Amino acid sequence: MAIVGGLDLHRKQITFDVLDTVSGEVRRGRISPADRQLFRGWLSGWAGQQVELAVEGCTGWRFVIEECQAAGVVAHLAEPAEVAGLRGRRRHAKTDRIDARHLRDLLLQGRLPECWIPPQVVLETRAKVRLCKDLADQRTGWQQRLHATLYHLGAPAQRDLLSGDRDRLTRIAGLSPAARQAITVALSMIAALDAQIEPLRAELIGFARRQPGCRAIAAEYGIGALTSVVIWSEMGDARRFTHSRDAVATPGWTSPSTPPTANAHPGGCRATARRCCAGRCMRPPAARPAPPAPTTPTTARSPTGSVGNAPRCRSPANWPAAVSTGCAPSASTPSHRRPDPQAPVAARSPTPGLRPVHPR
Repeated sequence: MAIVGGLDLHRKQITFDVLDTVSGEVRRGRISPADRQLFRGWLSGWAGQQVELAVEGCTGWRFVIEECQAAGVVAHLAEPAEVAGLRGRRRHAKTDRIDARHLRDLLLQGRLPECWIPPQVVLETRAKVRLCKDLADQRTGWQQRLHATLYHLGAPAQRDLLSGDRDRLTRIAGLSPAARQAITVALSMIAALDAQIEPLRAELIGFARRQPGCRAIAAEYGIGALTSVVIWSEMGDARRFTHSRDAVATPGWTSPSTPPTANAHPGGCRATARRCCAGRCMRPPAARPAPPAPTTPTTARSPTGSVGNAPRCRSPANWPAAVSTGCAPSASTPSHRRPDPQAPVAARSPTPGLRPVHPR
């Protein structure tokens, strides 16, 4: 690789950090505004050269990858969670330039955790699946609002709310004018959403019946045509997985044949696979630093572990037990100097301004 670079994406600009491995020249800067046309012009300056660029898989990666592929640039799509885990302990403020340089360094060292770049047909189908899901969520929200409005005014329970004549909901006795208006608006919004959902659902089902991968998934028990196209679009090419556990972990699923505790990491993290914590919880518990011991006791506990009725004391933990656990009168209150453990309690001078806290 002759030229290696990292791109940090934001809505207003794209920050780049590019290194020429032959001459050692480093170019840094921003592409603003971050749109397809301007980024295409920036890529034209590297025409005829061997260029490899790394970008995180966040919002906006699609047009960057497509333009890089069209310009003959080798594009690498990085997994954001694992990239953040490889950054290590943060010693200074996080900036766009630091993120771009971090991506460039990982790519140059061969340590960049890469994601699979789906082909165009998978990206288009995935976008349609997610659009259908968003429309269905909005329809559910309006239906729940209908239930809440009717129940709030004491209307009879509707078993099949949207079945049959929907205008009957506006004719229910006891509704206020504002409630009738809210029900009318909700019904019109649900009808508009239905008009968009039905053609989209039919298109996805038709694609699932033609696509060989979707037909193979639909052959499994309990998976229909619509569910098969969802699985196919979100999982992508299954040939990149070496084990079924990898296929289950990629979209964030949990295998039904695996106990919940079997997927827990040794460090105590309950998340599954490497997507959650980027391997940061794979250390054994003994390797983690122990939390510091509290220096100021606030409550006393009984031998069984429950909070007892012992008085609270604000004295430091290194004072003698007779002083730190029993709130003695002011004559026995310790002084500002470190007390002598061998000296009697009554001989110690009181500290002005230190008031013992007595039990309530």
